[in-house]
Amino acid sequence: MSQFWSQLVHTLTPYIPGEQPKVDNLIKLNTNENPYPPSPKALQAIRDETGECLKLYPDPNAEVLKQAIADYYHVEPNQVFVGNGSDEVLAHAFQALLKQDKPLLFPDITYSFYPVYCGLYEIEYQTIPLTDTFEIDIKDYSVDCGAIIFPNPNAPTGRLLPLNAIEKLLQNHVNSLILVDEAYIDFGGETAISLVNRYPNLLVTQTLSKSRSLAGIRVGLAIGQAPLIEALERVKNSFNSYPLGRLAIYGAKASFEDQAYFVSSCQKIITTREELITTLQQLGFLVIPSAANFIFATHPNFPAEQLASALREQSIIVRYFNKPRIDQYLRITIGTDVENKILCDVLAKIVSMP
Repeated sequence: MSQFWSQLVHTLTPYIPGEQPKVDNLIKLNTNENPYPPSPKALQAIRDETGECLKLYPDPNAEVLKQAIADYYHVEPNQVFVGNGSDEVLAHAFQALLKQDKPLLFPDITYSFYPVYCGLYEIEYQTIPLTDTFEIDIKDYSVDCGAIIFPNPNAPTGRLLPLNAIEKLLQNHVNSLILVDEAYIDFGGETAISLVNRYPNLLVTQTLSKSRSLAGIRVGLAIGQAPLIEALERVKNSFNSYPLGRLAIYGAKASFEDQAYFVSSCQKIITTREELITTLQQLGFLVIPSAANFIFATHPNFPAEQLASALREQSIIVRYFNKPRIDQYLRITIGTDVENKILCDVLAKIVSMP
């Protein structure tokens, strides 16, 4: 370890993202990327911006993108914040809103970046166990806290918390911020953005990396009442006043303006997900109900790590978490129909072995 590290760096346990292997003919089902391309309109908008204008700084406030998002969700532009992927948006939220005198609450099985941010920003936190069926029970959150954060649908389980439960949570914690991380909401849930104007303690984050197939340009957003957004802007402008490049701004804007393509892409994934669940159940897998672009599955006769290793030998990569409570489950991203068929054919051979 370097003698020049600050004391804080010595204490950090960084987040480990999903593997991005360079393997020919790989079926990559481990990082929840969209198997379909971005909107053609988004791609054209990106191409249109690759000229001499790149010598100039982009708009530091990304006004055209904020307006497009505001129009899409029927909010005001001053209720919209944008950043480099939802991870950066979340990082600013942890600093600006989630660091309170009382502990931050989140599920024990959830997005593993949350405890990393708590370590980085020195935030006290408490984990709340999911139920035995991996659900969030809002009654378990009836404790004194500074704020609450959770993904909806949750990751890596894929389970969805209904909107009426989120509203009840907001009502039960009027003096605490509730951050709903909606990275996967477009694959079967109802966004909590509809509640924003009624609840000043609600912030909703989303990403364009999943349902809009734009993981490569890193765009995330937050929507809340104006005072919450102002807090995020104050942190952003004390850190990096130019978070989004020109290509990201205009590509993301065009994506929000291509509703037909977006709906079609999401529906294909939803349909394919249900077909994959049915096939895996026929192979003896237990699959947790999912409202995301991935499923969480276990087989009673085969350790998850063994299954992941056997799939890798066939150039199929899925996500295995060597963690308590979930170490017998695989998280499998929904691929194309062809990729899913290959996956199921390989799994059928594996589970039929004596």
